[in-house]
Amino acid sequence: MPTYEYECSNCGRFEFVQKITADPLDSCPTCGSKVRRLISRNINILFKGPGFYCTDNRKPEPKAAEDKAS
Repeated sequence: MPTYEYECSNCGRFEFVQKITADPLDSCPTCGSKVRRLISRNINILFKGPGFYCTDNRKPEPKAAEDKAS
């Protein structure tokens, strides 16, 4: 689930994890005052799992060089 950044008039900035289909928050979960959703700068892509770089980003094997060597 994505993390959204909000700004509360009393508490300041905070992050909140919610579904993409969920409505934005109207009130602060801490103090109950009005909040506004900010445009997040957190646009990094995070690849997790063993073997990602070994299987998905491997450069193709140079077959032409092998054929010439034989």
